[in-house]
Amino acid sequence: MGIVKDRFKEKADKMSAEIKELLKNHGNKVIGEVQLSQVYQGMRGITGLVTETSLLDAQEGIRFRGYSIPELREKLTKAPGGSEPLPEGLFYLMLVGELPEEEDVNHISSVWQRRSHVPTHVFNTIEALPINTHPMTQFVCGVMALQTESQFAKKYAAGMSKKDYWEAVFDDSMDLIARLPRIAAYIYRRKYKFGEHIQPNGLLDWAGNLAHMMGYEDESFKELMRLYMTIHADHEGGNVSAHTTHLVGSALSDPYLSYASGMNGLAGPLHGLANQEVVKWIFDMQEELKTELPTKDQIAEYVKRTLSEGKVVPGYGHAVLRKTDPRFTAQMEFGKKHMPDDPLVQTVWNIYETVPPILQSLGKIKNPWPNVDAHSGALLVHYGMKEFEFYTVLFAVSRALGVLASLCWSRALNFPIERPKSVTTDLVKLWLDGKDNIWGD
Repeated sequence: MGIVKDRFKEKADKMSAEIKELLKNHGNKVIGEVQLSQVYQGMRGITGLVTETSLLDAQEGIRFRGYSIPELREKLTKAPGGSEPLPEGLFYLMLVGELPEEEDVNHISSVWQRRSHVPTHVFNTIEALPINTHPMTQFVCGVMALQTESQFAKKYAAGMSKKDYWEAVFDDSMDLIARLPRIAAYIYRRKYKFGEHIQPNGLLDWAGNLAHMMGYEDESFKELMRLYMTIHADHEGGNVSAHTTHLVGSALSDPYLSYASGMNGLAGPLHGLANQEVVKWIFDMQEELKTELPTKDQIAEYVKRTLSEGKVVPGYGHAVLRKTDPRFTAQMEFGKKHMPDDPLVQTVWNIYETVPPILQSLGKIKNPWPNVDAHSGALLVHYGMKEFEFYTVLFAVSRALGVLASLCWSRALNFPIERPKSVTTDLVKLWLDGKDNIWGD
């Protein structure tokens, strides 16, 4: 079946047996309590999903199979002459649960290169959209057009056995991930570079080839893409893009449909669109203050005015994290290495020193620290990528690694369709009056 597929199946079979034993012995154990506020306020903090690929700790940030961002930057295989991890290695880690050898990473790179062909009708679908269509809309339409290639959909229609679901999902996921850089780069060149497209380079790694097809040949930009694709890949299962992909996949929608639905969630301003909002906010500040390098005092006054107008400072705060996002720190280290004198990057660092104390002084902010979105745009702008509407597409390409690895696990473990219980406010009132038992206690 292939090196990675065989190892994944071996791990999945072992995990499936372990879960069956857990449910047999402990299936009725209560693992948490739900507060009424959580029911009304986005189910925040309710434990209701199992995602094997990563876990978010409020203090330490994201860990992929137990490994922190700094550990991944140290331990994962690098491109020849490079210092940032190859995303292929992270995908292997999320899928198999073990750090890959260099030959494993090279194997995935080779498989993705072989599977990267995008049918002509996908490009035709994208071309049918107005040129001013948002890049994320074009991207999701491209993925939906690519759904014609789904092996899962074809095999399910032909009467595939339930025990084989995982394999068709695995093959679809590998095909889809392989093709995403081509689709993303095509949209970028179509919208911003007069439709002057660049053919893929079959000798480059996955992220390096994305940079090449977009028209960026600077080796440090390829390094940025490797880092970007790695640190944005997954953030446990409860975020909108990951959860939506899982939810739609639980209905046995194929990986193309499931991933496309998740990316529609990523396009929201409270999720992946936030990275473009950060750059817009900084540009507006620079324009209003008539300087490309505002002082910390100027930044502080602008921040206070932003807050007084009932707005938020984009890039600051996180639903779970209670310290600086380690993904922000990784990008800051990249900036100090490759572009320490860039005014926009320096402004991001000055904002970092200015904003948290102001937010802390309000006494209402649980997390005044920057998240991943606070830095990523400035790094891209340094290399000339000022088309900030496109940033979420890069996020989407990266997020495919995590959500599709998780989808493979969901099918390998035969997770059922997701169907939580909902209630009405009238029923809640009856429960509060002791007239109904909506929680089933």
